[in-house]
Amino acid sequence: MYIHYYKNTITKTHNSYECNLSAARSMVKISFKTPTAAILKGAIQLGISYAVGNLSSKPDRDVLMQDFSVVESVFLPSEGSNLTPAHHYPDFRLKTYAPLAFRYFRELFGIKPDDYLYSICNEPLIELSNPGASSSWFYLTSDDEFIIKTVQHKEAEFLQKLLPGYYMNLNQNPRTLLPKFYGLYCIQCGGSTVRVVVMNNVLPRAMKMHYKYDLKGSSYKRRASRKERGKSSPTFKDLDFQEMHEGLHFDPETYNALMKTLQRDCRVLESFKIMDYSLLLGIHVLDRKPLNRGSRLDSRRGQKVLYSTALESIQGSVKDPEPVADDDTFGGIPAKHKDENLLIFLGIIDILQSYRFIKKVEHSWKALVHDGDTVSVHRPSFYADRFLKFMGSTVFKKLHLYSSSKQPDLLPKSAVSFESGQNNQEDVENR
Repeated sequence: MYIHYYKNTITKTHNSYECNLSAARSMVKISFKTPTAAILKGAIQLGISYAVGNLSSKPDRDVLMQDFSVVESVFLPSEGSNLTPAHHYPDFRLKTYAPLAFRYFRELFGIKPDDYLYSICNEPLIELSNPGASSSWFYLTSDDEFIIKTVQHKEAEFLQKLLPGYYMNLNQNPRTLLPKFYGLYCIQCGGSTVRVVVMNNVLPRAMKMHYKYDLKGSSYKRRASRKERGKSSPTFKDLDFQEMHEGLHFDPETYNALMKTLQRDCRVLESFKIMDYSLLLGIHVLDRKPLNRGSRLDSRRGQKVLYSTALESIQGSVKDPEPVADDDTFGGIPAKHKDENLLIFLGIIDILQSYRFIKKVEHSWKALVHDGDTVSVHRPSFYADRFLKFMGSTVFKKLHLYSSSKQPDLLPKSAVSFESGQNNQEDVENR
């Protein structure tokens, strides 16, 4: 089955692209209550294809305040209509949130409409497992550029309210470690409602992550479970990281740029009363095994998204903008451990949590049982300060000479080495 880009044909290098939804070719029309993963992925691709194609007919203009609250809705029956194409999925309704505002965000990061559609629609989406406590589903585009995550109603509502401030912050600081949101959509199908947000991918799949961490700067329940540790590519937590003798070492200029970016981002989150976010950290050890050039993703040869890599996100404080994501580093930040050379990939995740009444109650209850300063949920100002202190003193260090007897361990002593070579297809948020 092939789904064309609608409203306006979008071309790239003189070729018209079609959504190659091979997984749906054998699918017949069925009636269901909750969409299956295959149906959901196909509906997401078809819906985004329609939404972006429809948007291409609208003239470019400045973003207005009312654009942030716009919700466009269209019904896509399987037999098609005078506005929508026929398809092999059950009937569904598509809602597109703030389409003009998100078009501006995509343009700000250099994402062309045809590249956006090609990334999302050209190949089947890759489903990622979720090791965390959340019920979110995660999908990765085949070219490694975008993550599509399902979000709850309150999270989608909060993101839409956040958009004006997000717009202002991106205009001032496009180089940021905060999540970069490229689209917010809602699929209503068979009595079920699924909301998805399109974001940047923090950990490139083509670069093996030897170690992954989800860090909050807290200690309460911040150790990877036995089940998580048993995975081929586990995600460790704060207490696991603290079992290192020291942190990851950067040259002073890079360290200062990294901490400056984190400080600015945390103050932005604090101003929006956001807390309970994490730093997703991936570590690639360059010296362990040469990169498998044959397994690289061809699409990464031409980077599509500006400021999308870790190094680009902080280097504005170091030097003038220039391309950094090449075939060898994928934009990782150089770091040292013992005599090993590392590439660090990182980004702030899980920011759609505001410090509202339910969080205040949750923190008060936990504080009765545990030390209130160690729990994850906390007031935004304290959370930001604790987060920055942990990152700047425990996780990241300025490079200095130290004796071999005090060289830090990279992995917690109780953990085992995961060198079996599975690529990073479990690089999603871990709570």
